[in-house]
Amino acid sequence: MSQPISDRETCKTAVEIASDYRSKLPEIVEAIVESCQQPDSVDHIDSAVIPSFESVVEILKDLLDLLFPGYFGNQELDRRNLAYHIGSEVNSLFEKLAIQISRSIQHECRRLDSLCVKCVEKGQEQALEFLRKIPKLRKMLAGDVRAAYEGDPAAKSIDEIVFAYPGLFAIAVYRIAHELHVQGVPLLPRIMTEYAHRVTGIDIHPGAKIGRNFFIDHGTGVVIGETTEIGDNVRIYQGVTLGALSLKREADGSMARGYKRHPTIEDDVIIYAGATILGGETVIGARSIIGGNVWLTSSVPPDSRVTLADPNLKIQSRLESPEPSDEVNLFGSAPVQTRGKT
Repeated sequence: MSQPISDRETCKTAVEIASDYRSKLPEIVEAIVESCQQPDSVDHIDSAVIPSFESVVEILKDLLDLLFPGYFGNQELDRRNLAYHIGSEVNSLFEKLAIQISRSIQHECRRLDSLCVKCVEKGQEQALEFLRKIPKLRKMLAGDVRAAYEGDPAAKSIDEIVFAYPGLFAIAVYRIAHELHVQGVPLLPRIMTEYAHRVTGIDIHPGAKIGRNFFIDHGTGVVIGETTEIGDNVRIYQGVTLGALSLKREADGSMARGYKRHPTIEDDVIIYAGATILGGETVIGARSIIGGNVWLTSSVPPDSRVTLADPNLKIQSRLESPEPSDEVNLFGSAPVQTRGKT
């Protein structure tokens, strides 16, 4: 009769098995290292230090505290401690932002194989230039908040919009990133907007030009391309795409860059859910309304209303017995044939 295996023996056996598996790890490590030597490898080895994603997210959170004082963070603000709080935030932000901008510049110099001169000094200059824009950004975002409140009857207060609306968060991050983009700071603006994209599902390229009082309602699935131009007082809903119609290539077959690929939306336009507007020459005239699910690749004049024709719907009571051809399988397969009882 076999003897039962003690807990000590079982534990020893498990350790031996684990050791056997671990003995195979060096060959896996060697294979991964070897793959990094291949000419088509995507890695960042023997290169300049790149910006820290975690630090960029931290910077965005600090900036939101400056752009909307008193809403974020744990400190309660009043007029007496406001100057101290903002002074502390600005000093801290200057250091963080200067470091990440310097890293972005160093990375770009190394990527383009150009001489990197005074990158740290340039980072500090660019950080200072950006921080001077905070009052202007606060004014722009205040207009965006008011546009959201006036455009959404479900909004109960300004506070609700600042705290909870993903559209405002995406717009705030875009406006920060756009100013850095205008200054010529590489890489950092795109990291910022792609973080907002990850969090909200709203994809706004920092190169887009967006006017005052911009409102994105709901927001999920919105795409605004790099060369899009949007005027003042524009409102768009979820699932809207402002994209490119086609992509040009250079003579050598590489992707052409730097030309206008995305549409222009003039002042006071409303674009409803699911609409797609494509092309660098497409202009949506001022005060126009673009209906849901519309697909546009050509311009429309000011004061236009663009909608799809009403679909051919059939509505009947569920209490009626449908004909065999009327019954639809909601999962998209062939119509279900009804049969009489046997």
